[in-house]
Parts: sequence; structure tokens; C-alpha cells
Amino acid sequence: MIQLKSEQNIVYTTAEEKLTDEDYEKMIPFLQEKIREFGKIRWYFEMQDFDGWSLSAMWKDAKFDFENNENLQKVAMVGAEKWEKGLTQLMKPFADAEVKYFQLNEREAAKAWIASA
Repeated sequence: MIQLKSEQNIVYTTAEEKLTDEDYEKMIPFLQEKIREFGKIRWYFEMQDFDGWSLSAMWKDAKFDFENNENLQKVAMVGAEKWEKGLTQLMKPFADAEVKYFQLNEREAAKAWIASA
């Protein structure tokens, strides 16, 4: 399940359990609209009781990230699991955006970081 909201060029996403194609059918158009509106976006991605992606959803995520790499300015990954931190480290070499991992108890610091210049 996914929840989406935004404030200007910052997109706030909360992902719970396993992300599916249906989640990406909501998320991708939302992100694309913000990119059209602002050019570059900042993305706060919080994972709560996160089980990852279905295989087809993972493909859609990778495709979006690749096609929109230059449109992502900052990405704050927020989670509680060791593998989620590892995922963030894995993303860094492939991202033009500044990518940083935060623990769930650091939500406010992550939000402050994503909003900072």
C-alpha cells in the first residue's frame, strides 16, 4: 500500500507491506505530474513494515528511476530494516540525486534534510 502527498516540489511517500502494480499506477503519474510542474523534485520515501516490491512493481520502479534520474534532486530513504539501508547504498552510484538513509525515529531530521537547500 502506498500513500502520496506533496508540498511544492517535495513528494512524501509512505510505503507499507509490499508495493504492487496498482501502487505504481498511482505513484508514477503523481511523480510525473510533479516533475512537469517543478522540473526537479525531492522525494521523501518512508518504509513502514515494508516487504519490498512485487517483481513487476520492482521493474516499474527501476524504469521510472532510470528515465527520471536527472529530475530527482534529493531522495531521503527512511526505514527500520538493515536491508533498506543497504538498498539506499545500492542506489547511490546510479543516482544523480543526493541520496541519504534515515532510521524511522529520524523522520523529522529526514524531512528537514529533504527541505534544505
